[in-house]
Amino acid sequence: MTATAQLDAWRGDFGDDYVERNAPLDEVLRIRTRMWARFLDAMDAAPPHNILEVGCNIGLNLRALPRLTGAELHAVEPNDKARARLLADGVIPPGNLHAGAGQKLPFPDASFDLVFTSGVLIHVHPDDLGAVCGEIHRVSRRWILCSEYFSTRPESIPYRGRDDLLFKRDFGGFYLDRFPDLECAASGFLWRRTTGLDDATWQVFRKRGS
Repeated sequence: MTATAQLDAWRGDFGDDYVERNAPLDEVLRIRTRMWARFLDAMDAAPPHNILEVGCNIGLNLRALPRLTGAELHAVEPNDKARARLLADGVIPPGNLHAGAGQKLPFPDASFDLVFTSGVLIHVHPDDLGAVCGEIHRVSRRWILCSEYFSTRPESIPYRGRDDLLFKRDFGGFYLDRFPDLECAASGFLWRRTTGLDDATWQVFRKRGS
């Protein structure tokens, strides 16, 4: 598996602590379900039949999605404790859960109708961002969803005592500038005051001709 300072942190005690801080509470899943209803509505012209989440942690998105879609769910996650929690809770079949990270996804080209991240690209070092987005683009057959913190310019934000684990930028713009075959099907803002989520922007991209 690819080694970076960020991945080492998320595979280790820092990532384990994140698992412990999060729980799939009913209200949390209700909020996620409302969020996903907006995302999937943007894909109504061609609903995804299989979905890959890159960096799922304990699977809040994967727990919410079955309330809205019968799509087959897959995930890649670097933290052992998070994967064990997913399997113990029966969130997705063991064969659909993979140890790994976005820098090298273990799938052939165009394997999934939808590939997405939610609060994951913000933890990827800028030097690795192109590789991660490139892999997401490669394994997506049609849709890419990006839901991340936004900044008009790239910046590093202190996060739980470290300066190398949280990065903000216009991630949607990064995708469009890098991949000319993408078009933005929908976008929006998850305002904490009305959604209970973390003031994130989101974009749904479609590959032209797909």
